[in-house]
Amino acid sequence: MTNNISIEQLPIINIESYNEESSKKKLVSKEIENACKNFGFFYIKGHGIEQELIDRLERLSKKFFSLDQSIKMKYRMELAQKAWRGYFIVGGELTSGLKDWKEGLYLGTELNDDHPLVVAQTPLHGLNLFPTPQEEIEYDIVGFKDTILTYIDKVTQLGHSLMELIAISLNLSPDYFSSRYTQDPLILFRIFNYPSIISNNNNNSSNNNNKTGESSENLIDDKVEWGVGEHTDYGVLTILYQDNVGGLQVHSKNGWISAPPIQGTFVCNIGDMLDRMTGGLYRSTPHRVELNRSGRDRISFPLFFDPNFNSYPTEIEGIEQIENKDDSSSRWDHFNIHSFKGSYGQYLLNKVGKVFPDLKNNVL
Repeated sequence: MTNNISIEQLPIINIESYNEESSKKKLVSKEIENACKNFGFFYIKGHGIEQELIDRLERLSKKFFSLDQSIKMKYRMELAQKAWRGYFIVGGELTSGLKDWKEGLYLGTELNDDHPLVVAQTPLHGLNLFPTPQEEIEYDIVGFKDTILTYIDKVTQLGHSLMELIAISLNLSPDYFSSRYTQDPLILFRIFNYPSIISNNNNNSSNNNNKTGESSENLIDDKVEWGVGEHTDYGVLTILYQDNVGGLQVHSKNGWISAPPIQGTFVCNIGDMLDRMTGGLYRSTPHRVELNRSGRDRISFPLFFDPNFNSYPTEIEGIEQIENKDDSSSRWDHFNIHSFKGSYGQYLLNKVGKVFPDLKNNVL
């Protein structure tokens, strides 16, 4: 599945000088403009997120996914109902109707039951499904909840800073997005584990060290070809940490290119709503993850920094116009995001409902 991969590379942008004088901020935003126009993807370094926090979350996540399946199922997504949080099994998530070879935890901003959005039964808002303190001790994952919430908070702050730079790159006020869409963003966080597949006498089987409990034969019958199939993200900005296994691929203007792990960086990409707001000037770029054949499991942490659920993203007034704004004929889902009418929440629910169709029918 790695044929026809270009040697082209994504840009690496050092944002360490972001909080310095405006001239340096403008230089950084110019790099972001070029990256968004040419790739829709870029790496960032100098982001200020402590490596110790990232390493701790990676270590605890690996321990969680190594637990027996019966334990992980205590936190299955069905139990969170409309909050859309919790664990899903390998093959439980679909992209374009096909199973992905990964398991994961769906998480987000922690909202108590008395929060107005939770009281109003707003989908995708509520409490996360965490092990209790006693369960963290029993399963040897002490600090898992606190580490996740700290990570979400720190990377959300980073998201606000990046959106300011993106606004500046478009010659807008730094607070353009926050004042309209992201002052109270919808934060969706995922911890994904991609079990390794090992070829054995022309048959695929899961790594013997993996305890997902999911039968690989069932997935092979469904002709699973990707860790995650081709897709774009839905919101404005995704901030991704990936471990050193690799597998991410991005569809640039010149074809598919690899986005390998680079120590000390995050991978950032723009989503459908930023594509919509910029009239296609900044495109949401298709990407996918290879089926993991490395011999060890792959961990990734995507945080989706999205517009407020009840906001109505619209095209920026006076934005530079481009030809062929409607790219639905070539998009992976053939959807015209520029003709959509409705709130971001409506757009998102339509999308996530296709990822977990059975769960959608039961809880949304």
